[in-house]
Amino acid sequence: MTALVQLVDTSPALVGGLLGALAALGGCLVVARVRARTPTLDQRLAPYLRRRPSGSRLLEQAPARSPFPVLARLLAPLMQDAVRLVERHGSSTGDLQRRLVRAGRRQTVEELRAEQVVLAVVGAAAGLAAAIVLAAARGTSAVAGVVLVVAAAAAGLVVSDQRLAQQARRRERVLMAELPTVAELLALAVAAGEGALGALDRVSRTARGELSAEIAVVVADVRAGGSLTAALDALADRTGLVPLARFSEAIAVAVDRGTPLADVLRAQAQDVREAGRRELMEAGGRKEVAMLVPVVFLVLPVTVLFAVFPRLIALRLDL
Repeated sequence: MTALVQLVDTSPALVGGLLGALAALGGCLVVARVRARTPTLDQRLAPYLRRRPSGSRLLEQAPARSPFPVLARLLAPLMQDAVRLVERHGSSTGDLQRRLVRAGRRQTVEELRAEQVVLAVVGAAAGLAAAIVLAAARGTSAVAGVVLVVAAAAAGLVVSDQRLAQQARRRERVLMAELPTVAELLALAVAAGEGALGALDRVSRTARGELSAEIAVVVADVRAGGSLTAALDALADRTGLVPLARFSEAIAVAVDRGTPLADVLRAQAQDVREAGRRELMEAGGRKEVAMLVPVVFLVLPVTVLFAVFPRLIALRLDL
């Protein structure tokens, strides 16, 4: 304290300069704070020019966060390069998009590519482990190990592709099984006095299944401003099923021309049931032909052996 008093007494000009500098710094801070709180023209116009999401934020899913964010950031460029490589040598983007829609998966093409890359990496790791074990146990060559790793990585890609195709086929079978019932429900609703759009809306709200979900999409498209014919055509394009395309076309033609819709729907349901019955008979015929293979090559030789073996033993004893 004594030293501070002596400094003030000996050099009052220095102390005044320091106080002035502190006051100027404080004034600059106050001005900067006031200017920071004042919005600029761009900030005031941004809420009106920014594109707002159409859905509710309450229904949005929170983005999945990686438990290892640093590792995810380090591997992101490698993942992007691998996705581009798979896209260059794999199926086209349009083909994958159609198959995803037919499989009913709420997944983008980029996410599917990333899944394929992960499965390929897992397959390559498994192939590398198998190659190391074989090299240590049996002395397998390095070329065979490389071939094993490449084959395991390709198997990972094929597994992802085959799983998507299997899901698409399973969903198509479900749609075909639900089509006759949904057609009869629509016919009942139309016969009760509902219009075409009202019947579709009622069935989409009361029924549960894959086809009712697709009908709900049709109703949403119509209520968004599209025509019923265009929405039904989009339904046929999404599913890719010929009976469902005929069903959509029959409804569109009946609505456009004013023909009795209930009769058309009942006829469509009957046609789909007949087609399913024919397909079931064909599948049964194919199964019968396939069953001939074990009967001819396994059961029949054993039966002949049991029939001939005692006679051979008797001939040998006689000799």
